[in-house]
Amino acid sequence: MADDFVLPFAVEALDLRGRVVRLGSSIDSILTGHDYPVVVSDLLGQAVALASLLGSALKFEGRFQVQARTDGAVSMLVVDYEAPDRVRGYAHFDRDLLQAGMTPADALGRGQLGLTIDQGANLSRYQGIVALEGQGLEEAAQQYFRQSEQIPTRVRLATGRVSLAASTNGADVMWRAGGLLAQFMPTSPERQRRVDLHPGDAPEGASIFDQADDESWLEARALVETIEDHELIDPTLSSEALLYRLFHENGVRVFDEEPVRAQCRCSRERILSMLKSFSPQQRAEMLADDGMIGVTCDFCSKRYVIAPDVVETLSSADEGQNV
Repeated sequence: MADDFVLPFAVEALDLRGRVVRLGSSIDSILTGHDYPVVVSDLLGQAVALASLLGSALKFEGRFQVQARTDGAVSMLVVDYEAPDRVRGYAHFDRDLLQAGMTPADALGRGQLGLTIDQGANLSRYQGIVALEGQGLEEAAQQYFRQSEQIPTRVRLATGRVSLAASTNGADVMWRAGGLLAQFMPTSPERQRRVDLHPGDAPEGASIFDQADDESWLEARALVETIEDHELIDPTLSSEALLYRLFHENGVRVFDEEPVRAQCRCSRERILSMLKSFSPQQRAEMLADDGMIGVTCDFCSKRYVIAPDVVETLSSADEGQNV
C-alpha cells in the first residue's frame, strides 16, 4: 500500500487524464503539528491534497501555491507545493466564529481563492483568482479550470481521521487526505470546446447557444462523482484499486508514482534574513522579556529564538559590503 504519492492515470477510451493523491503520514504531521479544530484540519487537508494534485504536475522546479483569504471562520489558508515533492501548509482561524456542525465550505466563507504558479526569480508568475461565494474547494477548483484553462474538470477531495490497528507513530488515530483530478482532454479541439460563460447582456428572447457536453466526458464525470469520501482516505484501498473500481470497463492505465513529503522551507538563515529587513526600532519592539527575539514558523510551528546582537552584526556587515 503506497501512501504519500500522486498517481497519474489515463482512460484513453474516454479521452480522460487525471491524478490521484493519497496522503498519510505527511498530512498527519502537518495537521497534528498545529492541533487545529476538526473543521479547520478538514479544510486544510483538502487544500494540501489539491495543491499536491496540481503542483506535482509541474515540469520544472517551481512552486505551486493555494491561498484563500476570506471573511469566514478560516480567514486565511496557505499551502505551498515546491516541486518536485515538498508540501507545507497552515490556516488562520477565529475560534469564536466556529460553530458546531459547520462544514469546511461554511468555515471558508466568502472571499478569494488564488492558485499561483511561481517559476522562479527570473520568470513571471501566473495566478488565477476564483471568487469564493460559499462553495467548497472542490467547486472552486473546478470553476478555476472552467474559467482560466477551459478544460472540463472534475475534482474530488476528502480529509478525515482514520482508526489504525497499528501505526508507525503509536497513535490509534491519524489524519488522512486524498483527492482525484479528472480532465477531459480529447485530441480534437472541437470535442473539447464548451460555452464557458453566459453572455449576460443578450437581448430578451435571444437564443443562447448551448453546446452539449461530450458523451465521453459525461460518462467520465458521472463515474468520478460516484466516489465516496471514505474511498479517498481508506488506508486499505490503494489508488490503483480505486481507479479499477471506477474505470475497469473502459480500461485505465497508470504511470509512475510521484512522492509527496511534508517539509517546511524555514531555517535559521531565512529567519535572520527576514529580521534584517526590519529597522532597528522595529526589531527593538519585537524583544521579549528575556531580551531575545522569538519567531514561530506559521507552517511547521518551529520556534526560533534569536539574540538581537546577532541580527545587528549581520546587518552592519551587509551595510559595510554595500559601501
